[in-house]
Amino acid sequence: MEGSTEVQPRVPLPEGIRVGNVMRIRGVVPGNAHHFSINLVCKEEQDGEVALHFNPRLEESIVVFNTMQEGRWKREEHVKGMPFQRGQPFDVLIITTEDGFKAVVGDSEYYHFRHRIPPANVRLLETQGDVQVELMKVF
Repeated sequence: MEGSTEVQPRVPLPEGIRVGNVMRIRGVVPGNAHHFSINLVCKEEQDGEVALHFNPRLEESIVVFNTMQEGRWKREEHVKGMPFQRGQPFDVLIITTEDGFKAVVGDSEYYHFRHRIPPANVRLLETQGDVQVELMKVF
């Protein structure tokens, strides 16, 4: 990145997302990171639904996928193996498919999380936690 421009950790999606949309998140995992998340949020209120919660937990060497509906987290899906390393850059693509979100980390498909909430309901792409975001783009 040039200069001191900081990427905002939120990208509004007023039209929602649809099959074929790709969200690209590029950044660096800080050396002292414990966990971070990439979320596809349906509304910005605190109890808003989350269609996709992509949550690498470095301490546990797992990535958790989940949704929040009616103010409650639903059943977590755990994927063993950690494709993220402290102090290292990463590139994640989240691809909206007919039946879910395909997460691609680097050059490899990592996991396919089935839709629990229609992607058309999504209004915001955000990152949270221990992460330095360099790029967030939706196309």
